[in-house]
Amino acid sequence: MKDAFAQSAPITLESAMRSQAIALSYSKNEKDELVVEGPIKLVSAIEKHFELILLDELSFFSPSGKAGELFEIPVSATDCETERIFLVGLGDKSLGSIRLAAAAVGRKVRGKSIKVFSACTDGVDELHAFAVSLTLGTYLWNLKSDKDIKYPELFIATNDQETLDDAVVIAKAICTARDLVHTPANIKNPAWLAQEATTLGKEFGFEVKVLSGKELAEFGGLRAVGNSSPKPGPRFVELSYLPRTSKKNVNALEHVVLVGKGITFDTGGVSLKRPYDTMIAMKSDMAGAAAILATVSAIAQLQPKVRVTALMMLAENALSGTSQRPSDVITHFGGTTVEVINTDAEGRLVLADGLAYADKNLDPDYLVDIATLTGSATLGLGRQYAAMYTRDNKLAKELVSIGEESGDKVWHMPLIDDYQDALVSDIADFNHTADKGKYSAGSVTAALFLEKFVGERRWVHLDIAGTARSEVDAGENPKGGTGYGVRLLTDWIMSL
Repeated sequence: MKDAFAQSAPITLESAMRSQAIALSYSKNEKDELVVEGPIKLVSAIEKHFELILLDELSFFSPSGKAGELFEIPVSATDCETERIFLVGLGDKSLGSIRLAAAAVGRKVRGKSIKVFSACTDGVDELHAFAVSLTLGTYLWNLKSDKDIKYPELFIATNDQETLDDAVVIAKAICTARDLVHTPANIKNPAWLAQEATTLGKEFGFEVKVLSGKELAEFGGLRAVGNSSPKPGPRFVELSYLPRTSKKNVNALEHVVLVGKGITFDTGGVSLKRPYDTMIAMKSDMAGAAAILATVSAIAQLQPKVRVTALMMLAENALSGTSQRPSDVITHFGGTTVEVINTDAEGRLVLADGLAYADKNLDPDYLVDIATLTGSATLGLGRQYAAMYTRDNKLAKELVSIGEESGDKVWHMPLIDDYQDALVSDIADFNHTADKGKYSAGSVTAALFLEKFVGERRWVHLDIAGTARSEVDAGENPKGGTGYGVRLLTDWIMSL
């Protein structure tokens, strides 16, 4: 789908006048007085040109100053195209508030053929946050037969082209992840998603390797899940990024390996989901794989001096004559055996293969998996924070900080060793759903299971079951896929 992405514009009255809408921002100072933000000369020139006082116009609405609160002021002049001025609240002017304000402007013009000139904020971090969220607010996706979908043209008043360019890369990557998540499963099977990865690899210059069929002989978890839908069957996709200037010094680079759950549709298998309407959103069960694919696409453009490998574990969890059964025992990559208790806990089975493959073959300095894994994570943290599990407290603090700055928030959850006995199996190395215990901590025990496959690596598990999907169309997010994880992973990798 086509999307609207921010472009730079000179900070002048002339550039503002070429737009049909001008977006400015306001806040309240320490004395609870209204203040119009933005370049003083530009604001004064706009007021003079339209013969108005913005604070007087704003006071008419009794504004609260809340972030994202937006008011529209009609204007007219014979010598310009401008028809309206938007005044959007910046709240406390934190990055979170700036994202809300930007998304409000984006949503205001979503689906409209309109030129918007924005002079709402300055500062490097603020500009980056505003540009990304402005784009996300305009996001649209559908497969309606009416192709006459309109998109706004977005212009931001800035001289900082580099920051804006980087923001556009991130915004495009998030929209790519959203597009993949929204694509219905009758189109988006594992083969299709592998082809999308190949296409993006050619476009942005990273290597893509796809394994299928007999090539997956060692991937017991991926085959157990994916063979329930043998046409086309599961896929293992390995994405490899090296900075252009460092291909001769690979061993000197830190190596990040990302593993993403890519269940293109999840019926629950033999352990069929109930009630059945919970399946409707399950085309989004590949959001983790979408996030790492989009992240590598962004990284390949931003060119950090880090080596990145991403493993997309792609399968459909279907109900068929070739589905795995509760009580099956499977052998994962590397030889660990696992007793399957509930076929609807399939995500950890495909991730286990990816983690074991990375530990054995890729020698990562950092090993991160990301998955829409458990409903328990959503029950515990809602949809604003992803559940993060790691024993590396220093790395956890870094990711928490980056999450707050980027907008992809994480909460450090405990790996509780007292719950390890829940993974005991009488017939295999482990059971995969921790059914031997009654700890009511499904997200925790799922993480404990995955930890069995990471060796001694610096490992982080991100359970994004709550954050990968939005149940409402509001703020930055449309109803459906959010593209969660792209900002977090990209900003973290860029910081290494």
